[in-house]
Formats: sequence, C-alpha cells, structure tokens
Amino acid sequence: MDQRTKKTNNKRFVRYAEGAEMYSMSLSKFQQLAKDAKACYKVNQLVLVNLDIIDEYLETFHIVEEDFYK
Repeated sequence: MDQRTKKTNNKRFVRYAEGAEMYSMSLSKFQQLAKDAKACYKVNQLVLVNLDIIDEYLETFHIVEEDFYK
C-alpha cells in the first residue's frame, strides 16, 4: 500500500475529485451520488463529502438476488 492510499483510507471527509478517484467513478457521477445521499457539507466555497454517509447510501444498492449472479 503506497503512502497516498494509506492517507485516503483514514479520511472521513474528501473533496469531490478525491472521492471520485477513490470510488473509481467520474467526477459528475460522484457529485450526483453525494448529493443524492445528502452527504455534502459546504464550508464557504469548499464542499466536503462525508464518506461514512456515502458508504451507507451505497449499501442500499446492494444486489442480493441470486439470479443476478448466475
């Protein structure tokens, strides 16, 4: 594990660009996901995203149907 990976694994709040990279998705998709999850915090001009809320929100999309995995 490189130094950058260690640093991001301990973060609770990230900016849009860093979150998009961490979750391997486009910036616009991550921004929409964060807004839908209501995980955004605005501090003046800076927007931070709470990763705990994002993870919880993503779990609502977990596919548990066996037919999907066949």
